[in-house]
Amino acid sequence: MPSFASAARSDSSGVAPYFPPMISRAVSCNVFLFGLLSLVMPSGYSLGPALLVLISGYYCLLRKPRKPRKPRKPRKPRVLLRAAHKQDLAVIGVVAGLAALLLVSILLQGDAWQTTGVPIRLLLAVPVLLLVLSCPPSLGAMWGGLILGSVLTGSWAMWQKLVWGVHRAGGFTNTINFGDICMLMGLMCLAGLGWAMSQAGARRRYWLLALLIGGAFGIIGSLMSGTRGGWIGFPFAAWVLYRSYGEVISRRVLRLGVFMCAGVIALMVITPATGIQQRVEAGVSDVTKYVEDRNAGTSAGARLEMWRGALLMIAEQPWLGRGETGYAEARDAMIEQGELSRHVQPYEHPHNEFLDAWVKRGILGLLALLALYLVPLRLFYRRLDSDDLTLRSLAVAGVLLPLTFLDFGMTWVMFSQASGVMVYAYWLAIVWGTLRAHERRLEIVPPAAFDTAQGKHD
Repeated sequence: MPSFASAARSDSSGVAPYFPPMISRAVSCNVFLFGLLSLVMPSGYSLGPALLVLISGYYCLLRKPRKPRKPRKPRKPRVLLRAAHKQDLAVIGVVAGLAALLLVSILLQGDAWQTTGVPIRLLLAVPVLLLVLSCPPSLGAMWGGLILGSVLTGSWAMWQKLVWGVHRAGGFTNTINFGDICMLMGLMCLAGLGWAMSQAGARRRYWLLALLIGGAFGIIGSLMSGTRGGWIGFPFAAWVLYRSYGEVISRRVLRLGVFMCAGVIALMVITPATGIQQRVEAGVSDVTKYVEDRNAGTSAGARLEMWRGALLMIAEQPWLGRGETGYAEARDAMIEQGELSRHVQPYEHPHNEFLDAWVKRGILGLLALLALYLVPLRLFYRRLDSDDLTLRSLAVAGVLLPLTFLDFGMTWVMFSQASGVMVYAYWLAIVWGTLRAHERRLEIVPPAAFDTAQGKHD
């Protein structure tokens, strides 16, 4: 009977060339570290991906994976191989395409060399995706890292807010990025519920409870940060989870999950020390003041003023964009002419991912950014109805990744910080590569045999 391990080693079938066990364990360990350390240490989001880049560079450039002694027969449905190859290239294409466009734009517009950090990080995610396609991580390591990372981050956020008394928990990165990534990590924990349901015996109960706890702590971390933009998309993420698992997960687990999330949110809102209720009330007040008096001296008012300024710049120069330097010069000129409030002068971007891409990189920059989110979203969404719960859970995580970034980008530029680029690009590489590898295994190993083997190896 074919096993999980032997399926992963198939070469001629188009699945995964054989990698030494040490490399497979290293990939799993680094994915675990990515989830665990992203927000609990300085530049923790870079450690796991950097090691994956080194491994992928070694195998892509210096060495070919050795073949197994007894290669398996090719799969019969070769059309599926061609279709899968095109889908992998589509994901690689949107990542590399945006990176290339940014590099060309930076060169032509004379922006500072520091701005090349975003496209370089995007490009380095491509070999990581190729590595994961051939040598996917253990799913236990992936979700285990996310669970522990969410619990540690949420606990630390509560300590910052409730013990140290900081205004907004922020960790080692920008406060907004911190809160948004906390929310994403919590939601990705909840995405793993389908995989947990596929486990056998007591493992199922332990993983379900751990994933629910991880999800709750991720949401707590977001609430402690006061990042209101990340809360707007929560209902849409909840709909994705319900749509995917509403008829699969038992009523008891579903009620427990809803109770935990709703209870955590309600407790955080009604506790005065968290400041969440005040943040919501302040947001409503800020918008009202801006609409009535164009008061840009508040958080939301400054955002609305920056959006207005960006739209005016886009109307003047919609095709090629202005670049980082050109945006700053145009903003300062509009302030001097009285067209914009001086409250927006300290900000380097308009606090909107899509307006930022358009005003700085032109219409092609906007389209490339949208493709980076929408193409993977569509590919993952098509797999939400899979009968295989492991595959479905990876699809749910994949849908939540671009969906949340679309939400975050409405009120902030996630790619203005290294943490935003690393989290999106490398989780995309990991989740997509793991999903595709799992699909290929399912075509080789009978579902029943695969489920049994998976329970032993994950």
